[in-house]
Amino acid sequence: MDPDDILSELRSLADPRHADGMARFGISREGTLGIPMPPLRAIARRAGRDHRLAQRLWASGIHEARLLAAFVDDPAKVTEAQMERWARDFDSWDTCDVVCGHLFDKTPFAHAKAVEWSARDEEFVKRAGFALMAALSVHDKDSPDEAFRAFLPVIAREAGDDRKYVMKAVNWALRQIGKRNRALHACAVETALEIRAQGSRSARWIAADAIRELRGPVVARILARQESRPLRSPEWRPARRPSS
Repeated sequence: MDPDDILSELRSLADPRHADGMARFGISREGTLGIPMPPLRAIARRAGRDHRLAQRLWASGIHEARLLAAFVDDPAKVTEAQMERWARDFDSWDTCDVVCGHLFDKTPFAHAKAVEWSARDEEFVKRAGFALMAALSVHDKDSPDEAFRAFLPVIAREAGDDRKYVMKAVNWALRQIGKRNRALHACAVETALEIRAQGSRSARWIAADAIRELRGPVVARILARQESRPLRSPEWRPARRPSS
């Protein structure tokens, strides 16, 4: 699809009232057209995977075009240099989270960048490190538990950062790791208790919120369902239905 055509379509969908509503949730009004997510996803389905298109959309600086870029880019073509460029451009929590949860987490650099960015000073780059941890906990079905246990000391280390968008992402990563399986759940709860003992305002909030969810009935049901699923060997195939 032609980038100029897509940008024209996005501008035609602009809704200032919706942009005002987004601003109330901490999304900058600058460069924001005010387009809900469903139309963006519909355009992404039409466009398909297109790395060059994604670069053009991102370069436009338009908030919704950057969200769309995350949906259409090809993770196999994303480089570390691109990840660094885009991360430096993050100026809102939703752009950070959409890019990390729909694109960056599917790259081979995701685990390393999660740890690297967690130590950065820039608020949304740092948030991106923990958003990647959360996204990988949900989407990465192949990495062993040790890859996620390695995130827990990093989460504990950064629990004292009381900036809202960092603090919430640290909490998010901890909760998602704890929902991955029973073994990681125990490790996440233990980490939450260690964080609580740090005593800072942010640490107390992160720990209390994580413990409340991880020890709650919803997570208990998630873990029980995981344990009830049959193990599948590489040769496993679903049984064929008899022909009618």
